Amino acid sequence: MRTLRARWAAPILAAIAIAPLGALPAAAVPAAPASEPDRSPSAPIQSYVALGDSYAGGRLIPPQIGVPAGCERSGRNYPTFVAETLGIKDFQDASCAGPTTTEFFTSPQPVPGGVNPPQFDRLTPDTDLVTLTIGGFDIGFDEILRECSTRSPQQPTGTACVDFYDRDGVDVIDGRIEATAADIDAALAGIAERSPDARVLVVGYPTLLPDSGPGCFPELPLSPGDVAYLRGVEKKLNAMLADRADAADVEYVDTYTPSIGHDLCTPPGYRWIEGFRPVSPAAPVTFNALGMSQVARIVAEAIVDADD
Repeated sequence: MRTLRARWAAPILAAIAIAPLGALPAAAVPAAPASEPDRSPSAPIQSYVALGDSYAGGRLIPPQIGVPAGCERSGRNYPTFVAETLGIKDFQDASCAGPTTTEFFTSPQPVPGGVNPPQFDRLTPDTDLVTLTIGGFDIGFDEILRECSTRSPQQPTGTACVDFYDRDGVDVIDGRIEATAADIDAALAGIAERSPDARVLVVGYPTLLPDSGPGCFPELPLSPGDVAYLRGVEKKLNAMLADRADAADVEYVDTYTPSIGHDLCTPPGYRWIEGFRPVSPAAPVTFNALGMSQVARIVAEAIVDADD
């Protein structure tokens, strides 16, 4: 397994027209090279299935498409950009807001207004590319954000979030991450069983909170101690995902490193992640349209660069 990172000197999504980029400050837009090299994959990809949660699906980013509507899947999410960039005609986007890995298999995922069929139903023996963004909701992303953003402001110089998840000296979230590793193994084994010839990329989570410093209270309603704690939680989750990808001999795509400096505390036009009170059309603490386009660059470059 190789951990793959984008080479920003030659972004390959330049051909995709993304309206928000035109309005960005000059410093926010990656400089285009004088000429673009041929960056097509060595073997054309015929069939691509995207699996994952709202960090793949693009919750509330317009246009919202898909059935059921409760999945809140965007027509401009990173899998769609990747499929368009690489010219993949047979593209199945199974991503949906809020799933756990167990909902990939046999149980339809309940969503407002209906159910999302098991995401693995889109996999076939002919599938030759799979991207996977999962794990955050297995450890309880929504619950963690709700609890910490409620408790932490009550102790702005303390660590109310840390204290809440400490059970007699044992960190509850650490245990959840450890338990989720087995579910990731099962998911990767399930993909291999259904699509044995597919190239599989486990796409990690981006920098949600500042990579250093105290945060941006009150916009980020967390004390400095709790910011540091939750920063560590995300790094542990990504490390687990990279480790399980390695064990399954598939690729891990690091989106955390290239998204440093684009967290929810950075100004609009630079941030890839919306805050607790979004200023762009997106769900709280998930990608906005700019973030989706930039992660698409990372993933697409990982696909075409792997053999360099």
